Amino acid sequence: MMKIAILTQPLGHNYGGLLQAYALQTMLKRLGHDPLVLDRKHSQPSCLRKYLSPVKSCALKYAMGKKDIEVLPFRPSTEQMDAISKETSKFVRQHIKKTAKIYSTSELKREAIKQNFDAYIVGSDQVWRQEYSPCITNYFLDFIDGVPATKRIAYAASFGVDFWHFKPQTMRECKRLAQQFNAISVREDSGVDLCRQHLGVQAVHVLDPTLLLDPDDYRALVLENNEPESAGDLMTYILDPCSEKTALIQQISSALGLRPFSVMPDIKLTRDTQNRIEQCVFPPVTQWLRGHMDARFVIADSFHGCVFAILFNIPFIVIGNKKRGLARFVSLLQQFDLNNRLIGSSTELTDELIHQKIDWDLVNQNRSILKNFSINFLRINLNSSDISGTGR
Repeated sequence: MMKIAILTQPLGHNYGGLLQAYALQTMLKRLGHDPLVLDRKHSQPSCLRKYLSPVKSCALKYAMGKKDIEVLPFRPSTEQMDAISKETSKFVRQHIKKTAKIYSTSELKREAIKQNFDAYIVGSDQVWRQEYSPCITNYFLDFIDGVPATKRIAYAASFGVDFWHFKPQTMRECKRLAQQFNAISVREDSGVDLCRQHLGVQAVHVLDPTLLLDPDDYRALVLENNEPESAGDLMTYILDPCSEKTALIQQISSALGLRPFSVMPDIKLTRDTQNRIEQCVFPPVTQWLRGHMDARFVIADSFHGCVFAILFNIPFIVIGNKKRGLARFVSLLQQFDLNNRLIGSSTELTDELIHQKIDWDLVNQNRSILKNFSINFLRINLNSSDISGTGR
């Protein structure tokens, strides 16, 4: 048995992010190990950003002689973030074994010394996307740089995009650190090329951790929480709502005779809605899972919304989200020969596509093969006695 540290994106209110951490930890336990998530948080907002009102922000702009810059955007306080995450935080407390909150590289170093881990696993989610991981070198394990006899593995690490976006100095440091890894796997096929071309390391393409578990694993969580039935049978999981997506939902609802429902807060937390924070609370993780159990069709613009539709064998349409990264969707759907389920706009949606049957037997067969390959990647590289880096 190995004591393993998992380093992933912060555990907040993102359903996919929470469930991929849960799934990876669960799989590592089943392989006989003792995993612990390093609860790395991004830097807390400064007092200036947290509390500066629009009026004071405008006054500051004029005082600085910068009339053309934007008013500082609203940044929720720690207390507000805790409030909207109170239901999802319950899932973390009950199902994810983690450290105390860690806010800096020095705290990561102290935790590493304290815990004396046998191995570190970076992943999954978009851990190698710099705009989502401000201290990107942490996700290449800079805090154990030079520590001997410690395994370094990347599991389903994601760049999120299919182009290189690191600055030269950052790339040089990440390349040096990546070459100390024992094994690297990525979540998108484009990530294999990015690793080879820019980091000088070999990587393999594996499944997102959520797909390593079976639907019954998630149903057990729902049953354990006594989650009531969903409010409809057409699940919508839209991270970036707009009028076009609303019209698309109505089109599919009418075509299939299904009742739409959403597992999201009633309203988004903004400067204008912060006085109605109870309406901004994210529903429980098990309610989100129950939505997939009850749905007869899923509409999403989210990677993990798409993943769980595949996992539960629910017909779906996924709306491409360029800002959040299209490569993730394309790579996932290619693995299951479901490329046509991805659309860029409502003009690409046809009645034929809405009613088209999916060969779930073939999808499940492919998932079984990919699942075995992915689990074997973990098993082999954790059991290997080799502690040398991947090299060039």
